[in-house]
Amino acid sequence: MIVIGSYVSPYARKVIVALAMKGIAHEVDPITPFYGNDEFTRISPLRRIPVLIDGDLVLNDSTVICEYLDELQPDPPLMPQSPADRARARWMEEYADSRLGDLMIWRLFFQRSVGPRVFGRPTDEAMVARVVDTLLPEAMDWIEAHAPEAGFLFGAPGTADITYGAFFRNALLAGWTADADRWPRTAAWIARVWAIPEFAATIAFEQAIVTTPFAQRRAALESAGAKLSSQSWAQMEPRASIMLDGIVETGRAE
Repeated sequence: MIVIGSYVSPYARKVIVALAMKGIAHEVDPITPFYGNDEFTRISPLRRIPVLIDGDLVLNDSTVICEYLDELQPDPPLMPQSPADRARARWMEEYADSRLGDLMIWRLFFQRSVGPRVFGRPTDEAMVARVVDTLLPEAMDWIEAHAPEAGFLFGAPGTADITYGAFFRNALLAGWTADADRWPRTAAWIARVWAIPEFAATIAFEQAIVTTPFAQRRAALESAGAKLSSQSWAQMEPRASIMLDGIVETGRAE
């Protein structure tokens, strides 16, 4: 299998960790959607990552991909067994993908990292301040009320746990961490997620991505031990897309 998507994308990381936990052999084309070529647009019509290629099957959307993997290879399961718990797991994952995607990715990580480095746009400090001072604390209060006191959300670590761990890595890379005194359950839970061996393996690649120009990134990742695909869907010049034009202009998804 091939995953198209950067290790620091929370959506791509979710899939990469899930594949590793399943023990499914895979390779990664570590691009962000901004650097996708025309062929990338053909297989990802919204110009989003991740994309999973499994033979003739091409899948988009991290949730769809992870559910496919769980059905394809049920052991170990990444979703709980009861219908009620599966519904709760899907909702927890959706909250992260939607709300934390908006706050931690587009209004924080994009503003502090992607916008300046990829598009040469200055950080909107007023936007970042509102996120850090008001919007993220509101979200964190909700997460704290739903975080597990010990272990993981539904017993063994699963897709929902991985999802939260991935978003919190992006927040960390953008200079924000959860206050363990204010949100102790959440901080301890996220630390446990980061310590999952398959998740921890992705952390080793972060600095090779955030400190390396795009043209040298594959070489840096290979030197760090990443197993990359021989084929790439990259182009050297960045561009926005039908889903990302608004982000470039406003710093968030519209």
